[in-house]
Amino acid sequence: MVAGLVIGLIIAAIILIIAFIFIYYYNKFTTLDNRINNSLSQIDVQLKKRADLIPALIKVVSGYAKHEKKILIEVTAARASLLKGSDISKRVKAGDALEGALGRLFAVAENYPQLKANENFLHLQTELSAIEDKVAYSRQYYNDSIMDYENSTEQFPGVFFFNLYKFQKKEYLKIPESNKEMPSINFEE
Repeated sequence: MVAGLVIGLIIAAIILIIAFIFIYYYNKFTTLDNRINNSLSQIDVQLKKRADLIPALIKVVSGYAKHEKKILIEVTAARASLLKGSDISKRVKAGDALEGALGRLFAVAENYPQLKANENFLHLQTELSAIEDKVAYSRQYYNDSIMDYENSTEQFPGVFFFNLYKFQKKEYLKIPESNKEMPSINFEE
């Protein structure tokens, strides 16, 4: 009688431990997946904030650099692409194009000392710089979250539960090849 009770308790304990392990891994993958989705949303928020600052920046710059319409049109087009992006990869790509166009815009601003000293321009430039830092941090956080997720999906026993629960693999955000190229520097100009 006592032996049967002990065996019953042992079996119940084993069932509880197994159930706990199944619940733990399901919750772990759900948490990691939610963290990845949240970090994608944070990237999107920062890209939108950057896009929202562009009209004010263009307005300030256009008053000084009326003959620099090509750059202003580039920035406007890049912003429109960012806002129209249907998924995060397209918005990130458009965000990179916008970053390049803004770089050219700030280079043009160097030719206008009054513009460089304009308080609104300086404020917008500072805001954009802060947002760029947040975008970079958000991308890093996203990729770090992907790494945690990937590690959990490739290590035992996580790989078993990953396949059992049919979670999906995730992709890292990658830097476009054009951004990896070394810029040409010419000191003779």
